[in-house]
Amino acid sequence: MSKKVQNDSERKRETMEKSLTQMGQLIYDQIQNREFPWIHMQSRSTDNIMYDPDERQYILGPRMIRRHSRNIRHIRPFTQLIWTSWFAKELVRQRKTSTLREVYYSARGQRDIEYSGQQESDNIITDLEVALNRAREDFHIFPEERSSIFGDLTIEYTVPGYEGRRTNLTDHPDGAMIGPAVTSSNFIETTADKVLVVEKGAMFTRLVEERAHEKFNAILIHTAGQSPRATRGIINRLNKDHGLPVYIFTDADPWGLHIAMVIISGSANAAHLRGLSTPNAQWIGVNGSDIIEYKLPTEPLSEFDRKRLTELKKDPRYARELWQKELDILIELDQKAELEAFSKFGLTYIVDEYLPAKLGV
Repeated sequence: MSKKVQNDSERKRETMEKSLTQMGQLIYDQIQNREFPWIHMQSRSTDNIMYDPDERQYILGPRMIRRHSRNIRHIRPFTQLIWTSWFAKELVRQRKTSTLREVYYSARGQRDIEYSGQQESDNIITDLEVALNRAREDFHIFPEERSSIFGDLTIEYTVPGYEGRRTNLTDHPDGAMIGPAVTSSNFIETTADKVLVVEKGAMFTRLVEERAHEKFNAILIHTAGQSPRATRGIINRLNKDHGLPVYIFTDADPWGLHIAMVIISGSANAAHLRGLSTPNAQWIGVNGSDIIEYKLPTEPLSEFDRKRLTELKKDPRYARELWQKELDILIELDQKAELEAFSKFGLTYIVDEYLPAKLGV
């Protein structure tokens, strides 16, 4: 590992440990001053989450809340937050990582820390993000790995035991799992000139088999459904730091559209964070217009699908003409189509015909 890269990685770790220590010192000083300890943070209530058209994502508004141990309703979440802060500091100090699930079970191992379920634990971790204005990945807490990346991108690991090791993401034919090691790695070099994001594993495998990364000079990313935050962060880095345009390829249904939109404009759940959305990313299909043009096999929309399409029509992220048009087509057709629908033309049609037309190559 280069000296600069090593220094940057260590500096980031030290900064995170310092932030967590300062939080603990604040609580300690309040107790020493015979105060009921408290923490000040932005409110995450729905009425304080708003869409910013300039940022093109949801953000938290100006309203602040004080979580105060003097309030009996706050004692439980306040205690949970303090324990989670301590646990996060230990992860950073020891250079360890943990999954969201492990944090929950680690807390259950402490007699005085109780959770009704993992959702409550996850919410407290989000509170810690808001309080520190840092993403959970910065204090080494990650979801279960499930998305993948493949293509000519050389990365350098920074995780303990692998510092300085380099690998190219074409080395594994199934793609590299986007876990803590890949997320925290440094991107060294790439010959790719674009990123192709695909919703489904079967289609990702098809693209790798057909060497789409070479044909389109692209880095391939599989989101495994709704894209995890770590994956959205990598997409953002490739676009912002390396200048690679991003193209998103999903099913033609309300859920596929929303997978694309969350990559482009973020989500309300992550309104307190930056660096997860890629406003310049383009959704290239499959869309309602493709269903008509290619006469794709379809399935009828469910009542749940129809309800979701109606919700998306009202969502400010979908206000632009293209999105409204494609939503209207799906509603009028009352049908949806999957990526695999192109198999009616043959297994390689996606790579041979559809994507070249969409990408203009």
